[in-house]
Amino acid sequence: WKEWVIDPADHLYYIWLHVMIVPILYNWVIIILTCFKAIALHYLPVWLTLDYVSDLMYYADTILTLHTYLDQGILIKDLSRLRKRYLTSKHFLIDLLSLLPTDFLYFVFGIETPLVRVNRLLRIPRLNEALDRMETRTSYPNTFRITKLMMYIFVLIHWNACLYFSLSDYIGFGEDRWVYPNISNPTFASMQRQYVYCFWFSTQIFTTIGDTPLPDREEEFLFMIADLLIAVLVFASIVGNVGSVITSLRDRDNVFFPNHEIMRENEILLQLPLHMRTEIAVSVHLPTLSKVTIFQNCEKSLLEELVLKLTPQVFSPGEYVCRKGDVGHEMYIIKEGKLAVVADDGVTEFAVLGAGNFFGEISILNIRNKSGNRRTANIRSIGYSDLFSLSKEDLTDVLSQFPAAKRHLEEKGRQILVKMGMLDESAEEGDGEADQIETKIKKLEGTLEVMQTKLARLMVELESSNNKMQARVERLELELASQDADMSVFGETEEMTQERGEGVGEELQWEREEAE
Repeated sequence: WKEWVIDPADHLYYIWLHVMIVPILYNWVIIILTCFKAIALHYLPVWLTLDYVSDLMYYADTILTLHTYLDQGILIKDLSRLRKRYLTSKHFLIDLLSLLPTDFLYFVFGIETPLVRVNRLLRIPRLNEALDRMETRTSYPNTFRITKLMMYIFVLIHWNACLYFSLSDYIGFGEDRWVYPNISNPTFASMQRQYVYCFWFSTQIFTTIGDTPLPDREEEFLFMIADLLIAVLVFASIVGNVGSVITSLRDRDNVFFPNHEIMRENEILLQLPLHMRTEIAVSVHLPTLSKVTIFQNCEKSLLEELVLKLTPQVFSPGEYVCRKGDVGHEMYIIKEGKLAVVADDGVTEFAVLGAGNFFGEISILNIRNKSGNRRTANIRSIGYSDLFSLSKEDLTDVLSQFPAAKRHLEEKGRQILVKMGMLDESAEEGDGEADQIETKIKKLEGTLEVMQTKLARLMVELESSNNKMQARVERLELELASQDADMSVFGETEEMTQERGEGVGEELQWEREEAE
């Protein structure tokens, strides 16, 4: 018995909530009903029996509440923790007030004054819990919602009818047309007639029919004013609830996104313009990312790029986020929920991480440590937890655009590992030598690239010079060929001139000889 606990999700608890509806509604209906003194005195033994039966059920409900509690979806079985949680909650105060033995006031006010038990009405939160559970489990939630609304209206009219009868008794039955008629009249003397008449009168007021006698006294005017104001609220409540039911029925087939596809947050963001997507992600997630130690004092542009890489993940109660010895490929930021750092046995808890905490940030930096970049603890979700993850690949991709930030983050990571005593200094020295060799290789590669570039430039210049020389030679050959052609033409001309001269000389000599 000392270790007995009950799961609120169990069917037995659900049945008990159904049972508790009876005593709670009984008190809400019967306590005020005793304003009808004839009814109270005529059935007094019945009322007293039912009163103390309901009290016993109240005590049983208090004990059951003490043995049940869910923390983040996990059933708590530690009775000391259950007791401490319940005794320090406001529910215990309400339950305690509802169980105060105010029945001793019967000795002061008389047995015909059951209003001394008005503190029993404080159990109304239990009734609301039962009705909410029923609404979520029923196959006809809209019908149940209307039925629940009608029940509330019935209780309200019932209370108003009892108060109307008490006010009529205070003023005097039959004193005017507004109060209840004189009970000396046999027509209005019976208990059934008294209650039905008062209930009908209250119903007329709350339905704002207006077919009620006009009040004559100040008390009657105040009563009517209060009733009319309540009637307006009742009417608005009815219209609102019926409207919500109609809307629910109309939109029953439109509970999904267009084309009946359930879209996740990232898929929705991908449909937005890049600038708007960035602004939304930054405004929502940037404060959370800024809390991570290695990202503090980083430039805003880097954080904005990382925000777009965050991936939301949900873990159910008891599910492990990571286990000791696993290779770390991402870090996690807790948005909502609680995570426990547990031992290998899965029972011993070393610490509890809440919203805003983070872990695994060193695993996404390329820094060698003694753990070999493996998880050093088991992290398990206590209840339903919402986390953001940032993978090593995404961080590397972003840091390739921010070399200064990369060096800054690596230095921060080394400082954290030094404080934790997890930095592998030998590996760091080896990494230093490897970095020096890699730097020399990069310098040689750079020099080689420069020389190759210069060689390529010289080759181009040489080819250009060769082309120019070849063109010049061809031009000179053409000029020389043209000069040879000119010389041959000039020689032929001279020969023709010489021949012509010889012919002219011979002709002149012949003429001279002929003359002689």
